[in-house]
Amino acid sequence: MDGRRRGGGNRGARLKASVCSAGLRRNVYLAVIWIALVAFFILARLHLPNFWVPRCPQIIHDLEPPLPHPPPDGFPEISAGERFNARRDKFLGGLLAKGMNADSCTSRYEAVKYRHPSPYKPSSYLVQKLRDYEENHRRCEPLSHGYNNTILSLISGNNGNTASSDCKYLINTPFNGVGNKIITLVSSFLYAILTGRVLLIDTTINFSKLFCEPFPNTTWIIPENFPVKNLYLSKDDPFSYGYLLREKGKLSSLPSFVYLHLISDYGEEDARFFFEEDQRALKEVPWLLLRSDIYFATGLFLNEEFQPELFKMFPETTTTFHHLVRYLLHPSNKVWETIMRYYETYLSAGNETLGIQIRVFDENMFPFESVSSQVMDCIIKKKLLPEVAQDGGRKVRRDSKKKIKNVLVTTLYSGYAEMIRNMYWKNPTASGELVSVHQPSQEKTQKMEDAFHDMKALVEMNLLSFSDVLMTSASSTFGYVAQGLGGLKPWIIPRPERFNAPLDMDLSCFRDISMEPCFHKPPESLIEKKMVGEQERAAGCVGYCFDAEGGIKIYDREK
Repeated sequence: MDGRRRGGGNRGARLKASVCSAGLRRNVYLAVIWIALVAFFILARLHLPNFWVPRCPQIIHDLEPPLPHPPPDGFPEISAGERFNARRDKFLGGLLAKGMNADSCTSRYEAVKYRHPSPYKPSSYLVQKLRDYEENHRRCEPLSHGYNNTILSLISGNNGNTASSDCKYLINTPFNGVGNKIITLVSSFLYAILTGRVLLIDTTINFSKLFCEPFPNTTWIIPENFPVKNLYLSKDDPFSYGYLLREKGKLSSLPSFVYLHLISDYGEEDARFFFEEDQRALKEVPWLLLRSDIYFATGLFLNEEFQPELFKMFPETTTTFHHLVRYLLHPSNKVWETIMRYYETYLSAGNETLGIQIRVFDENMFPFESVSSQVMDCIIKKKLLPEVAQDGGRKVRRDSKKKIKNVLVTTLYSGYAEMIRNMYWKNPTASGELVSVHQPSQEKTQKMEDAFHDMKALVEMNLLSFSDVLMTSASSTFGYVAQGLGGLKPWIIPRPERFNAPLDMDLSCFRDISMEPCFHKPPESLIEKKMVGEQERAAGCVGYCFDAEGGIKIYDREK
């Protein structure tokens, strides 16, 4: 009996120990689960995007601020071969409306097949604003009931005649080079969205023939019978907003037609366009005519009353131009045919493409030897092209399938493409890759308002936007368009004069912080009132450009 009790006691002790052990394991498991849950919620809280507070930089306190460093070097992770196998969203995340006739504008849905997939997705709010704009444009399109009623106010010069129509208009007259015209047109479109206006463009120049109609089932072309025949006014014209302010000294009782002079020679009165009080006055004007050659969209981000809408449309503020230019401007079928013909003939066989855009503003100040040295230094230091073989090519790797790297050079001048081509003509690459160099045109001089010259410029901008890596000249609007279309942060070839860049930055070339264009020559009053002193918080996501002294651009940095 004692033996059995002892045995039973041992069994009881073992059972008790087993139960305790199981309880301990359960407690450990529960503790681990709780720790994991707490860690998960902490990490989620830290990384969850805050949709109510835009990701904007702390604004700069000095007029010459230290700028953030550019992104890392190198080609994107997705190669050209993988790119063409990627799944295609021809509607660009909802930017483009469905149901449009693809044959009337082939490029609208085909361009996505040739550009690097954009990692930037439009916000649902931007998509809805674009659909709302399209509906408003159809309702107020030229020769519609709303348009005809609003024309009465234009003829009479009296705002009171618009009572029967809530349609309001912004007329853009494209001005200067193709790059300037595009960045201004995109800025005008953004302003039209923000102010509930219908954007119309003048057709007396060839610019409109380069692009498809952007809005579904309607037109943005001003009718031939438009009552105002001269749409190319100056800042001293009696209809100019700056002139009205100088003469009247007040914002009330504006006429039904007002000209906005936003060319870089504007006066301080013209620059009041960017301020809140003036926008409230302009809101009542049914007809605004705008002429500009700058990317003034940046200035709209300095208007505190526009900021809530802008931040909801563009949570990633540096995607503003990227999304809007891809929505608005699609090459016409004639232009797209030329783009495709050149691409298929010269570039389609390549695995990767380096796009190089060289803009020389003054050949005496920027001689070929100086600029070509900068280009080659950038190519070599940043390893944008393969190294040449040493020792007569004895150590060159021989592969059965050679990788082809395209170099697309766009410039008005000859010599730069030949310089790169000759380097690989004399010496093979150490890696065994083949380098194929191409230059579509060399016009020597920029030809303003020349239809064929403008078409070639648009062709080359689009070809550059197909690149994997892009190198552009500082301050060039041509380069701005290419980088915006392609969603590329370019390597910038700086101009010799001083510019805003970190002191330790390599000045042979440097990587830009974003793909946004620079707003050249912003008004001094805008800088003083919005970007320094007590008003610095109003500047939002705006900082100084890398590539143009005194210029400002849209940023998107963590606070």
